[in-house]
Amino acid sequence: MALAAALLPLAPACAASVSVAVAANFTAPARELAADFQHATGDTLQLSFGSSGQFAAQITQGAPFEVFLSADAARPEKLAKMGLGAPGSVFTYATGKLVLWSAVPGLVDDQGKVLRAGKFAHIAIANPQAAPYGAAAIETMRKLGVYAALAPKFVTGESINQTYQFVATGNAELGFVALSQVIKTHKGSAWRVPQSLYTPIAQDAVLLKPGENDPAARAFMAYLKSPAALAVIRAYGYATTH
Repeated sequence: MALAAALLPLAPACAASVSVAVAANFTAPARELAADFQHATGDTLQLSFGSSGQFAAQITQGAPFEVFLSADAARPEKLAKMGLGAPGSVFTYATGKLVLWSAVPGLVDDQGKVLRAGKFAHIAIANPQAAPYGAAAIETMRKLGVYAALAPKFVTGESINQTYQFVATGNAELGFVALSQVIKTHKGSAWRVPQSLYTPIAQDAVLLKPGENDPAARAFMAYLKSPAALAVIRAYGYATTH
């Protein structure tokens, strides 16, 4: 109950609902955080999941989200500079990790040599224009010198969740996904891509204008920095800075 006590001054007297746009890679931890936040404060989170690029576009077009949990740092900062976010509200809530994963046991080795062998028909990636994990996958393959050879085999998901589904259902033998999507499963085979192969995926949150004067939205932003929330985030393989 220490968490509830800490958040009590920030929470409204009556239970409220906060609309939150969540980058697809953060689906599982966001659901767990929402349950914990509701238990602590009585407030509920209305979670919408998708690609960061699509959400950013919707927000610039007037979508009434109160909080945006992006998969990158650039989009929240841009929204804030456009006057669509509360001043000073942007912060990094998690740093994501990239994984090459297959639902097939033994297909992906622990050094990623399967990429050079190329003995597969399809490899899934998220749309690099909309999903930072897709951009990280492209960067990784370029650094490994396998991009040109593998490009004809790409199956592109509009979000990292769709990319994961391509691999999970066998529509692609393997693919680049977020560590958070596979860290709690023992199915298949995976290679945790070394950080030296891609730019760190700093994931930033921003309190949007519709939530600027909403005590519940502000309470959720504060909760994301709490020890309880950070423990959940780290449990899904993310690094944190708080």
